[in-house]
Amino acid sequence: MRVARDDYGVNPVVFLTIYLVCVPVFYYSLFRTFQSLARRLGKEAMVWSAVFLCANIAPFVYVILSGRNIPWWVYGIIAMVIGQGVLSLIMKLRKNPADDLKLNRKLDEE
Repeated sequence: MRVARDDYGVNPVVFLTIYLVCVPVFYYSLFRTFQSLARRLGKEAMVWSAVFLCANIAPFVYVILSGRNIPWWVYGIIAMVIGQGVLSLIMKLRKNPADDLKLNRKLDEE
């Protein structure tokens, strides 16, 4: 922890706190995004999707903003994590929860 604080300017306790605070926001926003998509509320789904994305990348934004002398590969990993979050969000938004309900009903009828 001392090396991260002194050499890189990143406090692991602050990073972990931000990460843990974002976990409930992450899951609640994911739930609300799916709920909005199921009700076909496009604008509300976009708002909750943005909250989801922010909760996903907030700890890494802290590292980017407060870190110094961080190796280039750490920035690469952060970029991949953020890219994965964006890609995951896009995939979830394109998936229609109503289609899953129709499929489940068909399976129950059989």
